[in-house]
Amino acid sequence: MFAKSDKKPAKFQWKSIIKTNIMILRVVGLWPRGAEGYEPNLYTLYSAVLNFVVSCSSIFQSAYIFLIYTDLQALAAIIFVIFTDWLAAVKVCYFVFKTSILKEQMTELESTMFQPQLAQQRVFQASVTSWRLIYTAFSVLTIITLHLWTFFPILDGTVKEHRLPFWAWYPYDAHSSPLYELTYVHQIISVWCLAMANVNMDALIAALMMFISAQCDVLSDNLKGLTGDDFNDKLVECIKHHKRIVRFAANCNRFFNEIALGQFFTSSASLALAMFQLTLVEPLSSECYSLLFYVSAITVQIFLYCWCGTDVEVRCSASHNDQVRLEIHDQDEPPDAETDRTLA
Repeated sequence: MFAKSDKKPAKFQWKSIIKTNIMILRVVGLWPRGAEGYEPNLYTLYSAVLNFVVSCSSIFQSAYIFLIYTDLQALAAIIFVIFTDWLAAVKVCYFVFKTSILKEQMTELESTMFQPQLAQQRVFQASVTSWRLIYTAFSVLTIITLHLWTFFPILDGTVKEHRLPFWAWYPYDAHSSPLYELTYVHQIISVWCLAMANVNMDALIAALMMFISAQCDVLSDNLKGLTGDDFNDKLVECIKHHKRIVRFAANCNRFFNEIALGQFFTSSASLALAMFQLTLVEPLSSECYSLLFYVSAITVQIFLYCWCGTDVEVRCSASHNDQVRLEIHDQDEPPDAETDRTLA
């Protein structure tokens, strides 16, 4: 997590906290190398081809709606999955177009102003630990759900009837070999890629909020240490740090505001439809278990946003607590001209 150096103290690597997210996002074509966005190269081509192939599965599943839209039970069985898939596809597109903003934010995190001292790295470990626990729970539930969807036709024996994991319309006979096997593999690869992209995009957005919380903790710790002859100099640095945190938070909001809005709307609708479908399937069947884990995963997904967002509010409030304000107010040394300008 720390880069060793003989001349300078170890530098805290914020990216090391999210290295797993970055690795998975790179595999699914959402994390180009370098500090900029996408450029005309092989990785961009790989990303475009992969996302097109994955989107085809959602298109064919959506087309099936026009065949069964009068059957409420059949519609409920597929619509919640389609909602989730299309939201993930939209998030992928939005993520791609906003990659440059995200890269700028990651570069900002590595700046000197955002570097915590060694003793300060303990003050924000609670936020990092909470984020990791929720991310792990979300990932585990999602992977279990994906495995159940992958082997659902095998578990209930419908694979002998050439049943696909997801109902969809295809412009060819998808129930005859070898087209059945190819279509089966295509559906599974598509849903796994979309799910992994979705989980790690959400985790990365939550990590950005966690980074804001961590910076507020560091700022609060710095404010509590405003004593001594260099009080004014330290106060100026704290004010500059606060302004950088505010700018960082504003840029993060520009990146994921629309994503969060779409996530809450779609997740709520998907939860309602999935729970309705639970009332129709046979209890303790493989389909019942897959729905239970799906509902659990979506619940944790919403909780991820709520927890990290609330944590930001709590940490921001803590950085402006009454004790810190009183400590600053009670200093005998008057502010110098530079401090006045910075406060203004």
